[in-house]
Amino acid sequence: MEEVILIVEDDEDLVEIYKEILELHEFNVVIASNGEEGVKKFRENKPSLVIMDGDMPILDGYQAFKQIKKIDANANVIIITGFSEVSVKSKEAIKEGLIKVISKPLGIDELLALAKKYSVIKVEK
Repeated sequence: MEEVILIVEDDEDLVEIYKEILELHEFNVVIASNGEEGVKKFRENKPSLVIMDGDMPILDGYQAFKQIKKIDANANVIIITGFSEVSVKSKEAIKEGLIKVISKPLGIDELLALAKKYSVIKVEK
């Protein structure tokens, strides 16, 4: 199975931007539009990195993070949020193994740096 980066985001425009940037740099990308779908795709794909919106329908990013950590305690999960201050949810999740919380928008350089840090295998051409 190929190593992938899972993007869980309900903003279709952001998903498309992140996906295009990562694929342009030869990373495998799987997308999900809500937390519940994100957990399902995590289970199916075992991604090396999950970049997930904190505020989504069905399951928010923090709820999905907790479920993902039950599946794989070593999962690399980053939450991106539109809120500038770190919430109580964020602080609790960091204590539970969340890598970090990043304020939106996630810049191209930061996105690529995270992808390179947590992904070992790229698409072979």
